[in-house]
Amino acid sequence: MSKPLIEVKNLRIETAEDSRTLVNNISFEVFPGEAVGVVGESGSGKTLTALSILGLLPRGVMARSGEINYSDSNLLTSSEEYRRSIRGNQISMIYQDPMTALNPVMKLGKQLSEVLEAHDLLNDQAPQRVFNAFKEVGIPEPDRALVSYPHEFSGGMRQRVMIAMALILSPKLLIADEPTTALDVTIQQQILALVSEQRRKSGMSMLWITHDLGVVANLVDRVIVMYAGQIVEVGTVKEIFTNPQHPYTHGLLASLPKSDDKSRERLMAIPGVPPKPWMVENSCAFSPRCSRATTECFNQTPTLTTNQFTSAACFHEIGKN
Repeated sequence: MSKPLIEVKNLRIETAEDSRTLVNNISFEVFPGEAVGVVGESGSGKTLTALSILGLLPRGVMARSGEINYSDSNLLTSSEEYRRSIRGNQISMIYQDPMTALNPVMKLGKQLSEVLEAHDLLNDQAPQRVFNAFKEVGIPEPDRALVSYPHEFSGGMRQRVMIAMALILSPKLLIADEPTTALDVTIQQQILALVSEQRRKSGMSMLWITHDLGVVANLVDRVIVMYAGQIVEVGTVKEIFTNPQHPYTHGLLASLPKSDDKSRERLMAIPGVPPKPWMVENSCAFSPRCSRATTECFNQTPTLTTNQFTSAACFHEIGKN
């Protein structure tokens, strides 16, 4: 097996002031050319994990321990100068809401040019490069996009601009943080197809963050399921969808509508709400919401147990649903 493009080891993210745990000792890797989906409810730590890779954690939050290894460097201890040199260049990100990620008072062409300028690539070829980037992501009038402001474009077109910005320097790793959440279903499918096509052309790796397992079904190779700041299951797309091991993954899949289901029964809902990660002590974080929980689940913390295709943090026997 090839060396991972990026490897996250025992990452722990806490609040700086009072050391509340937000992401609890997680580990995973992304290999060259691989697409990995990170799935979980809001507050599970998905976005914080992604932002820690780029060194963009919000104020008051810090990576307390662990490693993020990329190109023989630990990004958590690397200089800001080094992180800035790979940000947008080798590792790029599509943010969730293009209306807040884009500068509302700056023309779109200028915003893409700033990416080139940040890496000393603002030269005579830059305007054509920006034009080509708009054209590549399917913006119908690239000339108009160059001189337009974000509010002059629809949500779907603004997201295409964000994708163009993320891909203009052909990164090795693309991180996509729920980029289709605010879009209607038709536009969502267009964006998914666009990202898949761009990945196929360039062979880049991808980390796709979402709360919707249905989105990643035909988009990624492996799935990481997060809950309350922890990884509770990791597996191939086929195994996750056909033979999920963790009760939380079962619940997420059961809540998805099925096109071939003619019974029209109510979709399953997972009872309760996720706990705050810092409130989970020596127990399974999902146990208060789990119908299969036993005394052991409330008194011990499960670790990821691996079979041939799947790892799950559950005391129930792996492979037994």
